[in-house]
Amino acid sequence: MKGRELPLGGHLSELRRRLTISVGALVIGTVVAFVFYGVIFDVLMRPVQGVESLQGKEVDFIFTQMTEMIGVTMKVSLMGGVVLALPVILYQVVMFVSPGLTGRERRYLYALVPGALLSFAAGVAFGYFVLLPPALRFLLTFGTDIATPMPRVGNYIDLVVTLLFWMGVAFETPLVMFFLSKIRVITPQALARYRRYAFVGAFVLGAVITPTFDPINQTLMAVPIIILYELGIWLARLARLGEKKDAKKMVRP
Repeated sequence: MKGRELPLGGHLSELRRRLTISVGALVIGTVVAFVFYGVIFDVLMRPVQGVESLQGKEVDFIFTQMTEMIGVTMKVSLMGGVVLALPVILYQVVMFVSPGLTGRERRYLYALVPGALLSFAAGVAFGYFVLLPPALRFLLTFGTDIATPMPRVGNYIDLVVTLLFWMGVAFETPLVMFFLSKIRVITPQALARYRRYAFVGAFVLGAVITPTFDPINQTLMAVPIIILYELGIWLARLARLGEKKDAKKMVRP
């Protein structure tokens, strides 16, 4: 939009303003999360509750350094702050890039942002309720006839956050494929042609992300990715189908 073009200084000023608002929202969200850090810890610890070793004892977490617990608390608070500030941050990003897009591209962007949030939340929910319990049970019970598990709380939080984050990212796959097909970067035919490589990549990704070495948990990670890839192919076809209908209307006398 020529009427809204800005010089370089104007873009930098706009970027600084958007970043300031985003950082402010992150700081406020982190403070709120710190106030309720106990609730966040309770949510993150819930998947491991009820897991018992072979000796019939529940697993207790420990910290081995004087500053470890405060460090973990700050990390959890920052993570909670990111979650609380995410709508504000996404809004600032959209408002910054939207002037440089066409009206059609802006409509796609506005439609994809809520879908991206819902997809990420669905991935986190899947990891939390489906993938984490068996993975943690395997890790905390394997070898307990030889040694007593005494996991560090910092290691546990890092593992849980990493797994939930990557599951959320994985669930963004169909939307990304739809968007790339819509803007003609890729075609549904190309996506279908590379299906076999995507399947292999799903199991490799499952092996990398999953904190266990057993094939069951790796398959629990890989199968949803494969299903999401197939869903992405169908969405990519749907994106092109809408364009074909528009083209037929334009050539119709």
